[in-house]
Amino acid sequence: MESSLNIPFLIDTFWVALSGVPVALLVTVVAMAIAVPIGFFLALTRINKIPVLNQIAKVYVSFVRGTPIIIQIFVLYSFIPIFLNSIFTKYNIDYPIYDIHPIWYAFIIFSFNTAAVLIEVFRSALGTVDRGQLEAAHSVGLTTKQAYVRIIIPQALVSALPNLTTATVNLIKATSLGYAISLQEITLKAKVEANLGYNYLEAYIDIFIVYLIICIAVEQLFKWWEKRLSRYKMASA
Repeated sequence: MESSLNIPFLIDTFWVALSGVPVALLVTVVAMAIAVPIGFFLALTRINKIPVLNQIAKVYVSFVRGTPIIIQIFVLYSFIPIFLNSIFTKYNIDYPIYDIHPIWYAFIIFSFNTAAVLIEVFRSALGTVDRGQLEAAHSVGLTTKQAYVRIIIPQALVSALPNLTTATVNLIKATSLGYAISLQEITLKAKVEANLGYNYLEAYIDIFIVYLIICIAVEQLFKWWEKRLSRYKMASA
C-alpha cells in the first residue's frame, strides 16, 4: 500500500465532491424554510404554556435531543414509505412509493430535526424581549401580530442570530449523513469516487475541505446579516 497521498486523485475528487454542494445547500435551504415557522410557532406555545401543544413540543424537543440524527434518519426513512403505502393502499391511490427520490425524504428528515433545535433557539430569544413591549404596543393600537412583526421579532432575531448561525452550520454538516439514504450529496459523491481505487483518505480530505469552505462562507453571511440588524440592538438599548 502506498504511504503517500494520491495528489492527482485528491484534486480530481475535490471537483467531484464540489458537484454535490448544490444538493447539500438545497436540502439546507428547504429544511430551514420549513423548520423556521414550525420552530417559531412551537416556541410560542412553550412561552405561553398553551395546553397540549406545550407538552407535545417538550416531548418533541426531548426526542430529537436524546437521539442521534443518524438514527432519526434510519427510522424516518423506513417509517415514511410504510406510512404512505398504508394511506395510499387505503384510498386506492396508485403511486410508486418506493421510487420517491431520496431528496424528498431528506427535506422531511432534516426539517424534523432542525425544527426541534429552533424551538429552543426562538424560545430563549423571545425571552430576552421585555413583555412590557407587547403591552405598550397594544396600548398604542397595534394588534398582537403587528407588535410581533414590527417590534418583538426584530429584537428577538438579533438575540437568536448567533444560535441560528450555529443551527444552520450544524444542518449543513448534517447533510453529510444523506449518504445513508443514497442522497447524491458531497459525501456520497466523494465516497463513490474513492471506491474505484480505495483512495478513501483523499476523499475524506476533500469532503473536509468542501464542508469547511461552505461553513465559513455561511458564517460570514450571518455576520453580515448581524451587522445589518445591529440597529435593533441600538433601538432596544
